[in-house]
Amino acid sequence: MTAPVRVPVLVRMHPQDNVAVVANDGGLPAGTRLPGGLVLLEKLPQAHKVALRDLRAGDPVRRYGVTIGHAACDIAAGRWVHERLLTMPEAPGLHGLPMATAQAPEVPPLAGATFQGYRNADGSVGTRNLLAISTTVQCVAGVLDAAVDRIRRELLPRYPQVDGVVALTHAYGCGVAIDAPGAEIPIRTLRHLARNPNFGGEVMLVSLGCEKLQPERLFPPGSIPIAGDLAAHHVRLQDDEGFGAMVARILRQADTHLQRLNARRRETVPASALVVGMQCGGSDALSGVTANPAVGACTDLLLRAGATVLFSETTEVRDAVAQLTARARTPAVAQRIVDEMAWTDAYLARGGVDRSANTTPGNKAGGLANIVEKAMGSVVKSGSRPIDGVLSPGEHLDGRRGLFYAATPASDFICGTLQLAAGMNLHVFTTGRGTPYGLAACPVLKVATRSELARRWHDLMDFDAGRIASGEWSVEAAGQAMFDQLLAVAGGQRTWAERHGLANDLVLFNPAPVT
Repeated sequence: MTAPVRVPVLVRMHPQDNVAVVANDGGLPAGTRLPGGLVLLEKLPQAHKVALRDLRAGDPVRRYGVTIGHAACDIAAGRWVHERLLTMPEAPGLHGLPMATAQAPEVPPLAGATFQGYRNADGSVGTRNLLAISTTVQCVAGVLDAAVDRIRRELLPRYPQVDGVVALTHAYGCGVAIDAPGAEIPIRTLRHLARNPNFGGEVMLVSLGCEKLQPERLFPPGSIPIAGDLAAHHVRLQDDEGFGAMVARILRQADTHLQRLNARRRETVPASALVVGMQCGGSDALSGVTANPAVGACTDLLLRAGATVLFSETTEVRDAVAQLTARARTPAVAQRIVDEMAWTDAYLARGGVDRSANTTPGNKAGGLANIVEKAMGSVVKSGSRPIDGVLSPGEHLDGRRGLFYAATPASDFICGTLQLAAGMNLHVFTTGRGTPYGLAACPVLKVATRSELARRWHDLMDFDAGRIASGEWSVEAAGQAMFDQLLAVAGGQRTWAERHGLANDLVLFNPAPVT
């Protein structure tokens, strides 16, 4: 019995590209005849690139219509083009960029899109109803973990309208240069995490007593609702007589908050109340073909519905800076983008690294040769609409709406933490290699770039964008399906990560010295 013939599926992103990506599950064997008659000279794994014509040493290698590298040697047509055969271009300069020059045409608003959410007194809307417990210092984490375990077992069953309890623990607050340049980033991140819409203003605070980050510094008057009467929401462990008293006081305080949270009910709210963070991790070369373009199409729909969208990961969009500055709503927004890129360049230089340190072994195994190629596939998550504003690390939206570049490191955990601090109430996370990433404070829709990953991780991936590569979906159809699913998740439909209780730790970005 003869094996079924596999139809080769190649993806070429731009007419000027001289490489294409193999989309077939499992890749293609040597000798495969490709569309147009080209024959593969060696086996190509899925998501990796094949040379479409002969390339001489030094020739530009083009994908997405841009030069992602130069051939380090002669490369014959039909050969596998991987990172060892390329030299990476220099980073684009930050001078002479197009500033707010590529304004997209106006599109009609998308009316009628709604979800079931929790209205907050400050005008924001939660997608979940959670009790948050902030902390000033890592020293309290062990006691708080014990208290949270008891809250879940003993208190939450009495309050069925509450979705859970989240401990905002972290490795900060003492042993740090708290007044040094850069120290404002972790402090304002912690402050703004407590303002997340999914916490409904019902935030507690647990401190130790002797730490550098004192409660009044974390929550000065007017910063969050509890700051006006901090003592009524605050448990300081050094005031208690032993472990049992500490835990008992945390539980008594939690019970008061849970009573108020349990009185809340979901109600119909417009999609404009959504603040959606877009992120990718464990990326492969199909990320920029399937999942991220689908996210970009969904981003455009969200913006038409009046929602706010955050895209981030500075080192992963640094090589696309000209695209971003051109799309800025105003020259002032374009300059803010440049300023954040320059700040990160200087930060990396102080550490003796550059943007090339971003690309991981897994990225390369998934077909991404370098950070230039990765950036071109990453930036498409932002869609096509004008960029309305820029957030520095740890900043909050403060009621602003539209498409925002939230400048963050590319670390999954730091980026997610900073997007939560900005006000995110819903998260989209794309992956090609696979990661069980999740957040306790916010539902995360996990998007697989490949159908093989979606099948293999059937109880971890929420959305299969690989159907774009197979021809089952267009990018636009996938974006619409994602938009519809996001509304359902925002209204209470649980993601796989929520069902399993999977959540990564919050990780603060602290560029200041540790003492």
